Amino acid sequence: MDEAIYFLNPFIENHAEGSKERRLFGLAQIALLYIRDRVKREEFAKFHRACFDTDFTVEVAHEFATREEANQWLASGKAKDSERVKIAGKGFMVVEVSGKLYFMIAPLPEELETDEWKDDSDDSDE
Repeated sequence: MDEAIYFLNPFIENHAEGSKERRLFGLAQIALLYIRDRVKREEFAKFHRACFDTDFTVEVAHEFATREEANQWLASGKAKDSERVKIAGKGFMVVEVSGKLYFMIAPLPEELETDEWKDDSDDSDE
């Protein structure tokens, strides 16, 4: 972690005082210092591993046959921010924006293996 904190120094120093870039690199450095100094290293390490774990599962809280059913549930007030649902076989996440709940497309792991989500570019020059 210390290596990552010090690694940001040249990026911070190479941007002008008050610039957006300097501010954002500094923010990243402060975030790392916070994790280090608050003895959250193990929690961060666990989170980091989870971010790169390709063998993950997603808990689906509710499953709906139609979008209409899902919208009724969303309007019922029972939905919670970041809750994962399946609507007509597709993954979504409940997100709160400006105090209102919406469905955001959030494919489930099994969906990511389908042709719909696989990268179909062949990187060939034409």
